[in-house]
Amino acid sequence: MRAAIFNGPRDIVVEDVPDPTIEAPTDAVVRVVMACVCGSDLWYWRGESPHGRTGIGHECLGVVEAAGSDVRAVREGDLVIMPFAYSDGTCPNCRVGMQTACVHGGFFGSGDGLGGQAERIRIPLADGTLVAVPGGPRDDAMMRSLLTLSDVMGTGHHAAVSAHVVQGDTVAVVGDGAVGLAGVLAAKRLGAERIIALSRHVDRQELECAFGATDIVSERGEAAVEAVGELTSGVGVDATLECVGTNDAMTTAIAIARPGSTVGYVGVPHGIQLDISRLFSRNVGIQGGSAPVRAYLPELLADVLAGRIDPGRVFDLEVDLDHVADAYAAMDERRSIKALIRVAAS
Repeated sequence: MRAAIFNGPRDIVVEDVPDPTIEAPTDAVVRVVMACVCGSDLWYWRGESPHGRTGIGHECLGVVEAAGSDVRAVREGDLVIMPFAYSDGTCPNCRVGMQTACVHGGFFGSGDGLGGQAERIRIPLADGTLVAVPGGPRDDAMMRSLLTLSDVMGTGHHAAVSAHVVQGDTVAVVGDGAVGLAGVLAAKRLGAERIIALSRHVDRQELECAFGATDIVSERGEAAVEAVGELTSGVGVDATLECVGTNDAMTTAIAIARPGSTVGYVGVPHGIQLDISRLFSRNVGIQGGSAPVRAYLPELLADVLAGRIDPGRVFDLEVDLDHVADAYAAMDERRSIKALIRVAAS
């Protein structure tokens, strides 16, 4: 089969590699139909996070080609969503909805050879990991939205859940990448009355408004804090979603949060330095981390299939597997919000 291989910063190639096989009775092999590039993949691309010379990518939608003898939840021919982490679904952490901390689990595309930007992928712990789509393949727009449930929509939802968004809230979303856009949609879905999107890019602002944003703040830093203050009569917002992972983004998120509220953070942290004294003096909380998207999949899948949400609109570039490096470059250079990889397995 063919797979994207990470050679080093700004160097991803597509090579012929051995087909994956069932290695344990709990494994499945999935033929990838669609994959995509995540904003967190760009940390590897830029050389800011380590990654071995191996397969890459952790967001997939595909069809089960083979299943181990102990697999019961899915079967050959099922269209399945692959969350970015694999988990057994039975350990103490999984049972409380923290599958990204599964004691027997791990992460796809993190350097262990289980890369999703490939024609096929082996899925460990298939019963606890994969979610079958009732009725199988749908139209292309629906398939795009289903793909987002492997990571980006679930991650945006985790930011909103971690920030404790409830009906009637005023919410701010820091970051206008695909996760930030999904965060806007998630906040709207949870009943936010006012959603302030911090964004400097017109194309992203348009989509944020379509997803439910009511206000746009294009400033950054202290200017952004002042702008949000003006919009909230100096109080701050009821819930803040930090969807970037940089120190500047976190600093802004904390500064615009009203006293007693929570910042839900899902941006992969790089160089963040928390000012605990400021959190203490204003009783602002921080909650979040690596999103347990497997826990959220059933409810989000139901909403996608019912047409209540359409997160697939975050994809604004499509490439085939041979041009996966072009997708990384386009996202890194902000020419694309999120790139879809259409995979045709041999």
